[in-house]
Amino acid sequence: MEEKYLRTAAHLLSIIFRPFYVPTVGFIALFLFTYLGLLPMRYQVIIVGVVYLFTVVLPMLAIYFYQKVNGWSLRHLGHREKRIVPYAMTIASYVTCLLLMYRMGIPRFMSGILVSSLLAIVICALVNIWWKISVHMAAIGQFIGGMVSFSLLFYYDGVGWFCLAIIVAGLLGTSRIILRQHSLSEVIVGFLVGLVCGIAGILFI
Repeated sequence: MEEKYLRTAAHLLSIIFRPFYVPTVGFIALFLFTYLGLLPMRYQVIIVGVVYLFTVVLPMLAIYFYQKVNGWSLRHLGHREKRIVPYAMTIASYVTCLLLMYRMGIPRFMSGILVSSLLAIVICALVNIWWKISVHMAAIGQFIGGMVSFSLLFYYDGVGWFCLAIIVAGLLGTSRIILRQHSLSEVIVGFLVGLVCGIAGILFI
């Protein structure tokens, strides 16, 4: 019975912290916790809406239809060799969003959220050719890397939020292992890839 509850909790955590949500959450946090909150609300809503459309809605719809056309369950998509097309569709959607944001004149440090997300996805896709690392952990790692980057850019003391994010990362990594989607090494490497991309994509690229 305890194992059943653990698996249910692990499954819920995996759904709540899906990798697709990181860019949207990143932009919302940027508007809530920095001076960018002074921007017109209409502008904020448009930016978040565009990001949500291209990084959540379109990739999830594309993967859903791809899954249905092939008659696969979500568990089938957990296999390394079946992730290639979903990765390609997600990367295409992120690139389109990034190009659109450049045309809209979005400041570089803001679009850096998308750059870091795209970088993490590309690395995960390339590694996926040989080895399946955790995209969930890459996403939470990237989010934490982004927090570090923006705290340096805006001199924001986010220790409390940082500690909370670390706890969530630990719970999420444990969940992926409980669900037997990843090994410990796949979880750790996924997190490190995301962390490096979250810092490099915002501060250095």
